[in-house]
Amino acid sequence: MGSDGWVSGLVDAFPKETVAIFNLAKAGRIDEALVIYRWFLPLLELDINAFLVQNIKLAEVATGLGTEYVRAPRLPLQGAERERVLAIIAEAYKVYKNCTGKEKAAFLNAIADEILAIGDPLLDLYCAESGLPRGRAEGERGRTIFQLRSFADMLIEGSWLEATLDTAIPDRQPLPKEDLRKMLVPIGPIVVFGSSNFPFAFSTAGGDTASALAAGCPVIVKSHSMHIGTGEMVASAVIKAAQKTNMPEGVFSNLIGSGVVVGGALVSHPLVKGVGFTGSIKGGRALYDLASQRPEPIPVFAEMGSINPVVVLPKALENESQKWATVYAGSITMGTGQFCTNPGLLLGIKGEDLTRFISELSTEIEKIAPSCMLHPSIHADFNQGKELLKSQSGVHTVAEYKGEIAPNFASQTLLTVDGKTFLENPTLSHEVFGPFSIIVLCDDEAQLTSIIDQLAGQLTATILAEGTEIDNYTAVIAALQNRVGRIIFNGVPTGVEVCPSMIHGGPYPASSDSRFTAVGLDAVKRWVRPFSYQNWPNALLPIELQDENPLGILRLVNNKQTYSNIEKCQEKPSFV
Repeated sequence: MGSDGWVSGLVDAFPKETVAIFNLAKAGRIDEALVIYRWFLPLLELDINAFLVQNIKLAEVATGLGTEYVRAPRLPLQGAERERVLAIIAEAYKVYKNCTGKEKAAFLNAIADEILAIGDPLLDLYCAESGLPRGRAEGERGRTIFQLRSFADMLIEGSWLEATLDTAIPDRQPLPKEDLRKMLVPIGPIVVFGSSNFPFAFSTAGGDTASALAAGCPVIVKSHSMHIGTGEMVASAVIKAAQKTNMPEGVFSNLIGSGVVVGGALVSHPLVKGVGFTGSIKGGRALYDLASQRPEPIPVFAEMGSINPVVVLPKALENESQKWATVYAGSITMGTGQFCTNPGLLLGIKGEDLTRFISELSTEIEKIAPSCMLHPSIHADFNQGKELLKSQSGVHTVAEYKGEIAPNFASQTLLTVDGKTFLENPTLSHEVFGPFSIIVLCDDEAQLTSIIDQLAGQLTATILAEGTEIDNYTAVIAALQNRVGRIIFNGVPTGVEVCPSMIHGGPYPASSDSRFTAVGLDAVKRWVRPFSYQNWPNALLPIELQDENPLGILRLVNNKQTYSNIEKCQEKPSFV
């Protein structure tokens, strides 16, 4: 209207809309320009504010075009001001277009490609921030890429939607049967809290994010403060992938700030419909309680504490005690013990073989050089938890690294206690996150079973046995099945395979809902709900439920699994 251009910070977050207004105005199509401008005006007013930089950055996060990072002395938005800005952005982007499975698969594969394209700088920063070795960084990146591509393959195959069709029978007596069709649909925007111990696989583009995006849910990641730089680089890869595959703006956001303040605001926000969390019992429980207190409670899928009991049966140690001592020394200290599946509790029945095993395990564990923990605060918590258990009555320290230890390195520790004392002292079953384990010497199978029954929920349990020895311990097996999500025979709990048969969850507090897994393709089921259409016009149904089965996916039609269309499946079920 006489001007040659305009300047606005919100241009960074809404470039397409800004260019459209400018071009329409220059072409004299003022009415059309005003329609966009009136929509844009509440957002433009975020510029006229003392927090204009933070407002613009938050808008960039919501549209998937940037991150929330601001330089000191500025701080990310918090409290009521943050809520006000999020509400404005949400109003502008209430409706996201629906994406097909193939489109979402292309997005996930593009994320994997963009992460790989960053190359060595990403691995270097991972190692610098976490203190973890290069091999671990490469392995975890590979796992993350595999997760993304696995969910992409799942989306293309399509049967994960559990499409179910029950066609009408108008002449059924005494009442006609209606046409009903059902499938899984996304529940809405998901907040993912990055974990401290897996900067790739359980963080910005990890399993929670990949499964939620696969489900069709936008994701807001609360980046973990211990690896913000790594999270920023991965977030940039996700944003590039979203742009290259034409995903809707706002499909992914990466937020930085105080875990308590930002996390609480996100979980409380009415537009958020679910939460993924990997971390401590205290943190997970706080989020769970907060989500439950909302006017509209939402699910929190939290993977929390676990000491992963290992039952060492007598005959397993008769001939192979040295083997298992070596194996478990490695498992207890792997990754400086900073795995949620770390074997923190070993249970055995008193005898010469168990005594020898304890001696051999103590020797092996002290041979291993200490390694760096993820953060000084984790190191401090490890030392505090270790000293607390060492100070308990009846507890004996049988192994602890005695050499010189560098700052932030952990001294691996092995304790012993008798079964009666363990049963009487709940403190002894608390998780110590790090290279630590406690061996309980049980009087007999009955006491062993009582200890298992008393344990809180766990992610895993392991049984070490020889031959058919396990046949004599059915009560022990039954007790373990009631307390864990996965049971291992003659192995170690550390190491979680990403595959459809994996369950990474367990009774509380191992996870907040033992019906679901945080690893594997079934992790997507946390972010969906069943939805049914009755007597719906075929043309208006989702393509997954249409008569023609245009995607060619496996469906349950009139109680029969088939890839066929409805026309080929018209025979009446035998039970009608």
